[in-house]
Amino acid sequence: MATRSTPTVRQKRLGAELRGMRLAAGVSTEYAAGLLGIDRTRLSNMESGIRSFSPERIRTLACNYACPNADYVDALVAMAEHRARGWWEHYRGTLPAGLLDIAELEWHARRVRTAQVMHVPGLLQTEEYARAVFTAVLPALSRLEVELRVAHRMERRQAIERAAPLRYVAYIHEAALRMPYGDSTVTERQLRYLAGQSERENIDVRVIPNGMEGFPGAGHALLYADGDVPELDTVQLDSAHGPEFTGAEAQLAKYRAHLHWMDEAALTVAASRDLINDIARER
Repeated sequence: MATRSTPTVRQKRLGAELRGMRLAAGVSTEYAAGLLGIDRTRLSNMESGIRSFSPERIRTLACNYACPNADYVDALVAMAEHRARGWWEHYRGTLPAGLLDIAELEWHARRVRTAQVMHVPGLLQTEEYARAVFTAVLPALSRLEVELRVAHRMERRQAIERAAPLRYVAYIHEAALRMPYGDSTVTERQLRYLAGQSERENIDVRVIPNGMEGFPGAGHALLYADGDVPELDTVQLDSAHGPEFTGAEAQLAKYRAHLHWMDEAALTVAASRDLINDIARER
């Protein structure tokens, strides 16, 4: 199979999971490569995501590694079977790879939970609002770069609008709702749109009111994507250098705790919608 010069986060994750399974079994690279009839360099490339694993090879390795978790193996096989190019691929070479990785992560997730303290979550943004957000980026983006990001963000909505839509839970601090992006009309339209989206069956919008003391992870935008099995969950964090991804269990446990706190602290969906509409009327 052809090599990839820039494997996606999902492709690298699959390779890393197979490498972790091999190490847990105490199997050497040479021995595992021999099971597949390939050399160790090729296996190393597969474990780094540069080359792909076929479903048959995943099952061969899982059997010889004596992996006891059949659901986990099936989920890895499903990852290998999804080789179709996603809509986000037509942005490759024009947008940072991390933005494409976010779209791919959302597309394949069973559920996404996100927490925002500075602005409305990307999947729930209007075009005008998204344009204002990207215009506020430093260093400043060119007009073309802004428009490419806006177009990509609007296409990300496909995940929550398709026939089998993504389950989406958004925890938003009240401060984000009051943060102005664009003029008052842009902000009001965004809030009205957000309230409307919260009425959809697959979307929960939960507001954490200003009166709540503290906020775990304040300052970090958090996206937690549920995989087909818990072992394949992924966390994405925003940073000044672009999106960061992790699937390490210790990190997953930490952010699950953050989300549990938010679930306990946030207003109900109905009360959140009322507050959003109240703030919109203030604009």
